[in-house]
Amino acid sequence: MSKRFLSVLLLSAVSAFSSPLLHAEADSFPPMWPNVEYTAQVPTFKDVLGYNVGERITHHSDMIRFFEALKHAAPDRVKLVEYAKSWEGRSLIYVAIGKPEYISNLEQFATDMQALADPRVTNKSQADQLKARLPASVWLQYAVHGNEISGTDAAMQMAYHLLAASQDPVVQTILDNTIVFIDPLQNPDGRTRFTTRYYATVGMEHSSDRVSAEQNEPWPSGRTNHYLFDMNRDWLPISQPETQGRVAALNKFKPLVAVDIHEMGGDMTYYFAPAAEPFNPHMTAQQIANMNAIGRNHGKHFDEFGFDYFTREIFDAFYPGYGDSWPTFYGASASTYEVGSARGHHFMRRTGDVLTYWDTVQQQFIASVSTAEGTALNREQLLNDFYQYQVTAISEGKKNDERVYIIPTQDNREGTHRLVTLMAEHGVEVRKASENFKACGVNYPAGSYFIDTAQPRGRFVTTTFTDQVDMDADFLREQERRRERNLNDQIYDVTGWSLPMMYNVQANACDREVKADNELIGKTEELAGTVNNPDASVGFVVAWGDMAAGRFLTMALREGLQVKSANEAFMLEGNQAFPAGSLIIEKRANGKDIADQVAQIAKATGAIVQGVDSSWVIQGPSFGSPRTMIMTAPKVAIAWDAPTSSLSAGNTRFVIERQLGYPVTAIRTEQLTYADLGNYDVLILPEGNYAGVLGQSGADNLRDWVQQGGILIALGSANRFTTNADYGLLDVNRELAFRDAGEGNADSPQGTVSGQLFDERGDLDNAIVEAHTHLPSVSGALANIEVDQEHWLTAGVDSSLVALAYGRDVYTPIKLDSGKNLAWFKGKDELLASGYLWDDNKAQLAYKPFLIYQPTGNGMVIGYTQSPTIRAYLEGLNVLLTNTIFRSAAAVQ
Repeated sequence: MSKRFLSVLLLSAVSAFSSPLLHAEADSFPPMWPNVEYTAQVPTFKDVLGYNVGERITHHSDMIRFFEALKHAAPDRVKLVEYAKSWEGRSLIYVAIGKPEYISNLEQFATDMQALADPRVTNKSQADQLKARLPASVWLQYAVHGNEISGTDAAMQMAYHLLAASQDPVVQTILDNTIVFIDPLQNPDGRTRFTTRYYATVGMEHSSDRVSAEQNEPWPSGRTNHYLFDMNRDWLPISQPETQGRVAALNKFKPLVAVDIHEMGGDMTYYFAPAAEPFNPHMTAQQIANMNAIGRNHGKHFDEFGFDYFTREIFDAFYPGYGDSWPTFYGASASTYEVGSARGHHFMRRTGDVLTYWDTVQQQFIASVSTAEGTALNREQLLNDFYQYQVTAISEGKKNDERVYIIPTQDNREGTHRLVTLMAEHGVEVRKASENFKACGVNYPAGSYFIDTAQPRGRFVTTTFTDQVDMDADFLREQERRRERNLNDQIYDVTGWSLPMMYNVQANACDREVKADNELIGKTEELAGTVNNPDASVGFVVAWGDMAAGRFLTMALREGLQVKSANEAFMLEGNQAFPAGSLIIEKRANGKDIADQVAQIAKATGAIVQGVDSSWVIQGPSFGSPRTMIMTAPKVAIAWDAPTSSLSAGNTRFVIERQLGYPVTAIRTEQLTYADLGNYDVLILPEGNYAGVLGQSGADNLRDWVQQGGILIALGSANRFTTNADYGLLDVNRELAFRDAGEGNADSPQGTVSGQLFDERGDLDNAIVEAHTHLPSVSGALANIEVDQEHWLTAGVDSSLVALAYGRDVYTPIKLDSGKNLAWFKGKDELLASGYLWDDNKAQLAYKPFLIYQPTGNGMVIGYTQSPTIRAYLEGLNVLLTNTIFRSAAAVQ
């Protein structure tokens, strides 16, 4: 056999058995935009990456390489900016594409948009001059969910198309009138997780079968970022670095149109504006009309290409914390797009058609071009509407009954600081009074903050600070009608989000302007920690009650300091009063450098520390009392992996690690059935349905560990497992829906029932509901809870807090011989703090437990019937959570 023939044979064998990971599919795809000529001066996908657009799911690093190649080819028309780093260190970028004169003056464009956004400094004549010369601007952001894969490749194709097809009439219209901002990948960590694992499952050819490994992601999916956040819900708390960078970029350029581009189930077609009801009432009709006009432009293009689509049916614009709703509150017109996802290269639809990755990329690309074209065609309208939005926002604020929100200095210093700096990060003007002042008959001290809604971001302040944002009355009547007919409701997400409530901060409304000397607060303002009497002879006390004190505790424990915590309030001689839970650091129990260590920790955490020269207590427990516990540095673990809710696991770990500053060890859930947990003091079960994985052996292992001194903390739906009578971890029961006496008829032994008389249609609807059913599920509303302040686990916690009530779970109170109900929902008439709850849920939640404590052997089980860590934005519950982790661990030592 000749060497040449052998080489050909080996090459053929390699080709025959090579993976599609290494070789692109045949170059048989039609053009994504027909009848267009592309210049060879701009590199193609194939030139840079070795494959054509839509042939592969592009990795984050290759995406960066492609955009850098475009920038190198057309540096006068492309500006590439890194706006953030992900938790795992990956770059997040946006590119601005436009005519050379637009790109060279991009910073001036930002300055001009800032001027146009403030009628207080830019009068109508000046605004008219700006509108006459400014281009429109559109911000296209893709793939906030990392497994929504087509958007990134569509973004790359969009950039290439704008640069290489500049002679195309549609592209010319766009470039003549618009700066196009492209954020191609909002979640690089999630996409990397998806693409790596997807290609690891691919064999000789791609499978379209929905039961294949390619179509079923392992836990956690690529949807979320490193801390497993759904970042499309992070626009309100701005907790993640990806969101922080994006918000800063949008606030800088204030693009007139902003579109968040997603994927949905593969059996769906394509969704774009008009959005579904309800709309946030603080959006304007003109903003909605502008997106509807762009949606109509999509319809024209989709009809030409033969793409199916739908509008108005699913995705509403009510919650202000989405990527498509947040931009509306600086004045943009914004929307969500969704394409049916192939979730890989091929997906078999229920119709029998095979949806390809290329199909989804093309549809996202066409929608992107149509959006930019619609923006360009409406340049004058959009610029005018943007300026008028600011004008009307200010005028509405002046007439608002709640014109100004005043946040006085209060015990929750850290919560107040986080709230006001968060609002500044959103782009809101927050002011801090430098003198005492009086407003609406109330005296406020210097240092109080106030936010006037008579400002360009006034509508955002109103929608996030007011107690209640109502959905449209007709929409609510329709939801109640659907419930009566046993149909699913159409409420898409949470209905209550008042930030002062969630941060446990007092914000007083006043209907008139505040007049006091003040300074503007920025997002980087530090919370100043101080030590009063730093040369104290006995020690130091940190008043408990906010997360500055919480972070002081965790940092002190991690540095090896001995810290005590009083179970009750106490007073030292000289009438120095401290609340329950206050931290005590005694000099005698710590090293000679303790004063310096305390000062450093106070500065790092923002805590206020009081040096004391005597330990003589005139009221409450003494420093050496058994009611003053020595705190320990517990080893904290969290269940990690299916069936744990990845969102709950990630949110909880983030709160503990990044907001509280304490490390958490993740343990694969299945290992909890047999692992020796003796090295851990606290184990957290995030939300999830654990029975199928843990079962009896897992329950037995956990119970044995608790009896030996472990603390088991179950969040939300995890209590379906802990309260299961077969497992006996928590002595309460999950309730069925309450039904009036006499409703339903039990079957007789012969299989017959008593006769029934139906007088009206409603009797039929009631008769078809099973006698044993659960409450209807609620999307989420803020609910008032009351706290038992006479227990060591609730030391220093306010008597009233706000939690998010969601889902359908309600639990019975624990009996006195088993444990203690430490927090519970308020009565039916007081329960709802903000949002919308079905009457059934409101009635049955009343006075039911929120936090349950049950001692078991040497340890304890703690159940939160609703998770306190959801979306990591219930700042007001963090002190309670800190207590249940650290005070419980100290109690069992």
